[in-house]
Amino acid sequence: MVKRTSFENAECPIARSLDVIGDWWSLLIVRDAMMGKRRFSEFQKGLGLAKNILTVRLRALVEDGVLKTAPASDGSAYQEYVLTPKGLGLFPVLVALRQWTEEFSDRPDELSTLVDRERGRPVQKLELRAQDGRLLNRADTEVRPPRSKAGNTSSSASTRQRRLSG
Repeated sequence: MVKRTSFENAECPIARSLDVIGDWWSLLIVRDAMMGKRRFSEFQKGLGLAKNILTVRLRALVEDGVLKTAPASDGSAYQEYVLTPKGLGLFPVLVALRQWTEEFSDRPDELSTLVDRERGRPVQKLELRAQDGRLLNRADTEVRPPRSKAGNTSSSASTRQRRLSG
């Protein structure tokens, strides 16, 4: 098995996040946890994932602080996996992925719908807004180097910044 490259210390926040949740099983585990699944057997049954792979993914999500283990809520000897604030912070990421698929799917009639529980209506598309409330698109944003490197104006940093921003 080939060892995966770690992005734990990458300058790019996207690369760092993918180091934690970058494989599809991890995101699907988080999705199922958001839908109320808590036990190993529930994740295994719902995902159809081999037990050894699920064990590794759950352990990594716990080590990275996305999930935590807790005694079973029914008092049994089992443990449950509970989303942490870091894990709950992935909700907008999952919604964005869902909405991306809804927009570009060639089979939209086959997709489930995320709705506002109180009103039963589909949720609005996520929007990126400036601090002053303006709606932003890709052309309205740019990536800047970390504050620790703000004075660094090397050509490679400038080239990388331009490449990332457009």
